[in-house]
Amino acid sequence: MLNAKPVFRFAPSPNGFLHLGHAFSALFTQQAARAHGGRVLLRIEDIDSGRSRPEFEAGIYEDLAWLGFEWERPVRRQSEHLDAYASAVARLEALGLVYPCFATRREIVAAVAAKGKLGECDPDGAPLYPGLYRNTPRRISEARIEAGELYALRLDMKAAAALAREKTGGAIGFRSLAADGGVAAREARPERWGDIVLARKDIPTSYHIAVVTDDALQGVTHVTRGTDLLAATDIHRLLQLLLDLPEPIYSHHRLIVDQFGRKLSKSHRDTGLRLLREHGATARQIKQMVGLDDVL
Repeated sequence: MLNAKPVFRFAPSPNGFLHLGHAFSALFTQQAARAHGGRVLLRIEDIDSGRSRPEFEAGIYEDLAWLGFEWERPVRRQSEHLDAYASAVARLEALGLVYPCFATRREIVAAVAAKGKLGECDPDGAPLYPGLYRNTPRRISEARIEAGELYALRLDMKAAAALAREKTGGAIGFRSLAADGGVAAREARPERWGDIVLARKDIPTSYHIAVVTDDALQGVTHVTRGTDLLAATDIHRLLQLLLDLPEPIYSHHRLIVDQFGRKLSKSHRDTGLRLLREHGATARQIKQMVGLDDVL
């Protein structure tokens, strides 16, 4: 659509109360949207039903409103769109890129150790999956699923990357927004993640499937998020190519860290927005604390 406004989004998970890192990310997104004359969406990424809580979701709305973050309604909640994610996985299955895996984490670690490849890890530091069930005959996998065994659906990364490169005619890359407002091309290397999990028996999606599906369905044109998710862009760009989804422009901002240089987590109560507010902090002070005091 010609002259359509850019679309940005902030997508927290309701598995804890927001902290200073979330404040920075939300305000950074709002600032970028205003600079580009764009719209801002809020998405609740609550596919992890075991950790998501209604009180945390309510806290997100309360904290963001207090902070001065403005978003469009209605809010998309991932738990309400599991069918869309299952459909995306089914499309990949139809391409012959998905297989069931019955390995536990312990079995994966043991298999990696047995091959003498303790140093092989994905960008998150987890042992790289050694393909234990990649070539299991279909009839055997189906029998185990029918018997009620727990399983995960994994992407055959080698085959998937080959198909994606066939579509691009070469390398897999993504567009990255530079500090000066320009857009630079960056290479994506999805193979370093190995055969990623796309869905599980109890949850028909993963973060990766859900996020690329949502961004496409919501018309997101600009994805702003922390540098801790930079490597995940490899996977997201791969899935976008495989599923014929539009490619957004990415911007990965700095992280807010503690005195030891560690990224903040929701377990750090001393950096929680709710607690800081209860102790008398103002929204302006929060913006100063994260270095965005010029955001109104």
